[in-house]
Amino acid sequence: MRKSAFAPVVDDRSRVLILGSLPGEASLAAGQYYAHQRNGFWRLIGAVIGRDLALMDYPARLEALGDAGVGLWDVIASAERSGSLDAAIRSPEAADLRGLVTSLPDLRAVAFNGGLAARLGGRILAEAGPALITLPSSSPAHARPFEDKLAAWRDLAIWLR
Repeated sequence: MRKSAFAPVVDDRSRVLILGSLPGEASLAAGQYYAHQRNGFWRLIGAVIGRDLALMDYPARLEALGDAGVGLWDVIASAERSGSLDAAIRSPEAADLRGLVTSLPDLRAVAFNGGLAARLGGRILAEAGPALITLPSSSPAHARPFEDKLAAWRDLAIWLR
């Protein structure tokens, strides 16, 4: 039941790197970041960059993120987990966050999508250089009004200018 993260979606234009914990079941089945239909990620980051990403197909979403300077990855390279909840993650193996961060010449900030990503990734990147930002999780399991989440996510716009 070991599950693995996807490859990072970044390029030399990445100014903000958003790190989740580990893809959930719907994402793993689809082979796409944030594929669960109730996950608010695409609506949240779409509002930040001024694009309605939820209406686009997956390749167009990734292209729009790249054009806006946003990269994606996860803090956990692989772990044992039954289901999709972060609380069920066991024996996590960390992704090479330092290696990725140092390879991105224009990176200004790393944003953690949720508490587990922030705890694990924050330890690894504490001395790495870019600003570290903890966002409320876009997951439907993180029961908080969308508007509250959006208020926090909008702060990413500062780093994308």
